[in-house]
Parts: sequence; structure tokens; C-alpha cells
Amino acid sequence: MLLREALVDASIEDRLLDGAGRALAEGFGEVNVADVTHDSRRAGPGSVFACVRGTRADGHDHAPAAVERGAVALLVDRPLDLGPASARIVQVVVDDVRAAMGHLASSVWGQPSRQLKVVGVTGTAAKTTTTHMIAAILEAGGIRTAVSGTLSGALTTPEATDLHRWLARLVSDHQAVAMEVSSHALSLHRVDGVKFELGVFTNLGVDHLDFHRDMDDYFATKRRLFEREHCAAGLICAEDKRGRDLLADDDPNLCPRGPYSLGDVSDVHLGPTGSTFKWRDQIHRVHLPGRFNVLNAVAACRVAERLGLGTQATVAGLDALTSVRGRFERIDVVGSDVEVVVDYSHKPDALAAALRAAREIAAGELVVVFGAGGDRDRTKRPQMGTIAAELADRVVVTSDNPRTEDPATIIEEIISGCPDAENVIVEVDRRDAIDVAVGGAAPGAFVVIAGKGHETTQTIGTERIEFDDAAVARAALERRLPGRGGTL
Repeated sequence: MLLREALVDASIEDRLLDGAGRALAEGFGEVNVADVTHDSRRAGPGSVFACVRGTRADGHDHAPAAVERGAVALLVDRPLDLGPASARIVQVVVDDVRAAMGHLASSVWGQPSRQLKVVGVTGTAAKTTTTHMIAAILEAGGIRTAVSGTLSGALTTPEATDLHRWLARLVSDHQAVAMEVSSHALSLHRVDGVKFELGVFTNLGVDHLDFHRDMDDYFATKRRLFEREHCAAGLICAEDKRGRDLLADDDPNLCPRGPYSLGDVSDVHLGPTGSTFKWRDQIHRVHLPGRFNVLNAVAACRVAERLGLGTQATVAGLDALTSVRGRFERIDVVGSDVEVVVDYSHKPDALAAALRAAREIAAGELVVVFGAGGDRDRTKRPQMGTIAAELADRVVVTSDNPRTEDPATIIEEIISGCPDAENVIVEVDRRDAIDVAVGGAAPGAFVVIAGKGHETTQTIGTERIEFDDAAVARAALERRLPGRGGTL
């Protein structure tokens, strides 16, 4: 489309310059654009390059490279001297490139989110599971649905330019998207320009305090999803304190919101292989164990209902979803005498929820293996130590992704929160820690391996090595089988 039209559609009314600083580049009205990118390496003929200022690099420095690759326009926060290319390259000068590029990308790609039923899920925990449940139900109801989130890309929520390009590609053969929306994405304008038909708020717990000023700032960022600019309607978990605050908020700039909770269902039965509950007079089965997964299923059912689907789709969709990678994922080994789940819980509230869910269905002792990531929020480490020591019968503290921190120091900070260290074992090597926990568990035990979930690598220093909690746990379970070595 013509750049002028894209700017109007994106409501960008700032200055239009060429590289020499003239008010309007010659022939501007005839400039056709086909893409918007923030990565100069992906610039090509007909693209607009958004010069984003980052913490490590400034995109303005890469503008010449983008122009060399074929970019016909630049989104900048200051005019650039491009030398001989100045006469032919339009520069759109805005106050904040990040805040503008999502809206521009949406316009260039024909506002694809308006052609799809987009459901955004935000919260500290449960985003991944809830989006997969929503997608499974919508698919069962004949609505082809894509999922965007932690399991589908390097970022929980892609950068705005990548997100709108992806949405545009879905339009031809999809009708809906279930999208995880992180606080980073909301703070950094990654979902700007996306029109959400529904937003879901799951919960708020301690996390990302290395990025957000405090918990109030963290919540205020999550709250942005429910502004009318982004979202038509919201479903809010009434069992979470911040969720109740959001439901009670009378700000007219917020979209209409309704609650969901476990009170919406009845006849809940929990077990190590899943749960059943009654909703709208129909029995639903969830193959993912834990009470919190019943709550996630309620959210998904309520979303489906708002989108016009009935209980036939909710029953079939939930039954079709047998697991979600790394989310209270049961490691099933035939003949095993202990239960093992791998879970992505790497923050205090999520760890507490996982251990409480395990306690409800554990036949024997409850064992937990966990650590904490390096170069991240340190305040949650002793909190997680306290939670593990209070809720589990046996605790094995180990490395998560220590990155450039000393693993022993991270472990010390975790243990500092343990009120009683008698039930705590330290094993720095994560593989050995899982072997100790699984191999040494008494028959009937329930072992929660927390922290890394779906991840298949471990970052130690600046090196990534292959490591998959599920694979390591499965091997440890197999060694317990008769004739395979017995317990440790």
C-alpha cells in the first residue's frame, strides 16, 4: 500500500522528512510499502525499517544497512543523514518508534487482527495452558485457531512488526488466535495495533521485579490489556486479589469485564491423571492434573461461550488436549511406582500453586526439585525456599539456568528462606538432583520438577547445553523399574 495511506490508517501524524530534513520527500505520495521490520537484516525492497532504541543497540545506527537492503522508508525519532540515499528515502519522525511501529505494521498488513477472533491471555502464571485449552476448544468447535506464546517462539509475545506479519499470514486459513500477552509486551508496545476480541486475566504474583518498579507497576502494566484501545471485553479471575481489583475498577477507559472462578463449576474430582467437573450440566474431563488446571479450563470454557460455542465443543476440546509441554506435564512410564510432573513454575506463587495441587492428589510423600534463574529477580529466591520447605516433605535445591551467576550463591539465597533445612538436600548438578529426587522417592511419592518446564537447554555461564527435564525424569523413572537398577 502507499506509505501515506498506511500512516493515516495508523494515526501517525508526525513529521515526514527525507534525509536532508526537507518537510516532504519528493514523490512521497507514490512510495509503496509492503512490510515493516525492526531488524535491519530482514529489510528488503518495499520495507519500512523501524529504528528502535534498545538497551544494547540503537536501530538508528543500522538504518544505512536497511536502506542498502532495499528499505524505502525509515521510522525514526530524529532525522538521519544518509548521504547519497537521502534524496530517495522517506523518514517518518515520531516521538517514540516503539509506540508507532505496531500501528504502522498493522496498517501495512491490512489490520489483520480485525479479521480474526483474537483472544489475549495475560497473568503471571497459567497463560500457556489457558491459551492451549482455548485453542483446543475452538478447534473442536470448527474454528481453526493458532496459538502464540512461550511454546511457539523465542519471546512470549513477538515484537509488533513480527506479530502483525504473522497475523496477516493467518488470515487466509485461520479464524482465531489464542495469544499469551506478557507484561514486557504491554510495556514495550508489542501488541499495539492488535484488536483483541477478548482479554483474559489469570492472576498476578511476584515476578519480573528486575523489569518492573514494583508490584503495583507490574499490575498496572497487565491492566493495559483491558483498555478499550486494545480489548473489546475481558474475563477476569475472581479468585485472584488483583483480579478482583480489576473487576471493581470503574475507569471508563477499561473495557466491560466479567468474572470467572471455580464457583462456576460443580462436582470437581481431582486425580493424578486429570480431573472432571460439571459445567452447564455437562461433565468435562481435563487430562492435565491439578485444581488450578480446572480453573484454567473454566476460563477456556467461558471464552468459548463468549465466542458462541456450546458445551459440545468444550467437552470435546478439553478431552482432546492430553498435555501441554512443561505445564504440570505428567511423565508416564508404565510400571512406575511414583508420580512425576514437570512444571514451568519458576516464581513463588506458581511454585506454591503447583505444590498445593500436587498435595491434593499425592498418595505419598511430596518431593520437589527446583532452583532459580541467574541474572534475574533475586527477591523471589528466598520466598521460593520458604514455599518449598513449608509445602513439600522433601526438597532438592539445584541449578536452574544460572547464566553468569555462581550457582552456589543462588542456592544459598534460596536456602536462606527455608525455615527448617532438615528436609532440604542440595545438589548443584540438575541431572543429579533429579536422579536423587526420583530415584530416592518412596513408592507412592509425588515428585514435582519445577522451573524449566518445556525448555530443552540449560544456560550455564554464556553456554547453552542440551537439557530436558522431562527426558531426564523419564530416564530416572525407568531406572527405578525392576531389573533396571532400583531406587538410589
